[in-house]
Amino acid sequence: MIGLILGTSEGKEILSKLNVFTEDIFVTTATSYGGELLKDYKYKHINSSPLTKEGLKEHLIKHKVSILVDAAHPYAVEIRKNTREICKELKIEYLRYERPSVIEEYLKNDNIKLINSIEDIKDLVIENKIQGTILNTTGSRNVDKFIKLGLENRIIHRVLPTIESLEKCLNCGVKVENIVAVKGPIGLDLNIGFIKEYKVEALVLKDSGTAGGTEEKLKAAIQEGVMALVLKRKDTDNAENNFSDIDKLITHIKKGRSKWENYTL
Repeated sequence: MIGLILGTSEGKEILSKLNVFTEDIFVTTATSYGGELLKDYKYKHINSSPLTKEGLKEHLIKHKVSILVDAAHPYAVEIRKNTREICKELKIEYLRYERPSVIEEYLKNDNIKLINSIEDIKDLVIENKIQGTILNTTGSRNVDKFIKLGLENRIIHRVLPTIESLEKCLNCGVKVENIVAVKGPIGLDLNIGFIKEYKVEALVLKDSGTAGGTEEKLKAAIQEGVMALVLKRKDTDNAENNFSDIDKLITHIKKGRSKWENYTL
C-alpha cells in the first residue's frame, strides 16, 4: 500500500494522479478540515487527526505501507524527521514532495529579508524603526512566539477560519480585532487591501511556494513599500528521494508498483 502524508494543496493533485491507477492508498492529514478536502478522492483508509510518532508507526504497520510520500508543509520539520526515522526502521521507501521555493528572485529587493526564526523579528523591527502594524501570515502555531517578542507594535494575525486556529489565537490572549480569519491563498489586490487597511509596515510570511500565495504577498509588500520578512525553510537532506515535480513523483511510484502491490510487512 502507498502511504500519503498530506498537508498542502498539492495533496489533492497527488491523490488524483495516483487514483488513475490505484486506490490502494492510506492517507493521513493533521486536521479534520484536511480530510474533508479529500472526500471526493479514492483511498482505502484515512486518518484526519494529528498523529504522534508512535501513532504514525502503528498506522503504517497496520495498513502494510511499503512506500510513503511525505507531502506535509515545507515547514513541518518535526513530521519530516519522525517520518524518515520510522521509514528507516520499518524499511519503507521514503519519498519527499516539497513545493518549489519562489523567494530567490525577490531577494534583490532591499525590503525582502530572510529570517531564521520568529525571534529574529524583534531586532529587525528595532533596527529599521518599524512602528506601524506587523501582519503575521505564518499561521496560528506561531502566535505565541509573536507575543513573546514583547513588541509594542500592533500585530494582526491572519489565520485559517477554523476552530483550532481561532482558539489558539484567543487562548494566547489575542484580541478579536487583531484576528483576520480567511482561507488562502490570497490574491494580490486583497493583500494590498490588508496592508492599507491595517497600516502594515512589516509583513511576516513563509516561503510556501506559488500554491501558498507567497508571490502575491511579496508583490504586495514591494508595491506598498513595506518590509517582508520571510521565514527560511529548513534544509532538506536525502536529496535523491526529494521531488518538486508531481509528475516525476508519480512516475517513480508507478515504476515500483510491483513492490507496493505485493508487500507484506
